[in-house]
Amino acid sequence: MINKQELQSLQQGHRERLRKKFIEGHLSEYEILELLLTYVIPRRDVRTLSRQLYKKYGGIHHLVSAPIESLVENEGIKENAAVFFKLIYYLMQLDYKMTLDGAPIFHNHEKLENYCKLLLADKPIEEFHVFYLDSCYKLIKDELHSSGTVDWAAVYIREIVKKALDLDARSVVLLHNHPSGYTSFSLQDIAITQELENALEKLTIGLYDHLLVSGGVIYSARNMHLLDKK
Repeated sequence: MINKQELQSLQQGHRERLRKKFIEGHLSEYEILELLLTYVIPRRDVRTLSRQLYKKYGGIHHLVSAPIESLVENEGIKENAAVFFKLIYYLMQLDYKMTLDGAPIFHNHEKLENYCKLLLADKPIEEFHVFYLDSCYKLIKDELHSSGTVDWAAVYIREIVKKALDLDARSVVLLHNHPSGYTSFSLQDIAITQELENALEKLTIGLYDHLLVSGGVIYSARNMHLLDKK
């Protein structure tokens, strides 16, 4: 029978092998999750827990983007571990946002799409964001305009116009999500997009695009020719 000291030695050896495999670039995704858990649960075998979490959330991205309240409902995950995962999530957001800050927002469209997915792909309710851009299409501010329900979020045109003027923005990009299903722009989405485009145009502020995150897909109103003015 293995005593406590021998068990700890085996666990430490396993963790060292995980770290070595990570350095060599050979870890699977659930093993990466297991390695992460070793830093917040230092004196337990976390192999079973990592597989349970991976299966429940469907991957690391869905895990780190889950609310803290959801994470701590899992046996073995306390607030310290939940905060650790949320820190990883916000660092990912910060990395993408810093990339967008340094160049025109569409200089690297893949980075922009990844940032949008990171912001909204796993949100259980609709959120409406506005990206305010300068004359070179660099990001001035990413603002959460409103949070709503599973299938609705308010859009206040006057507030968006006022904020654009306050920030001396020359263009804006709209962003929202559809958490309830794999759907493209609704008729209401299209109407509000065109209404806001008309309001901004009177002040010589452009509406560059309206992006939608739905079912893991990014839809672009610009690419779908839903904007009246180019």
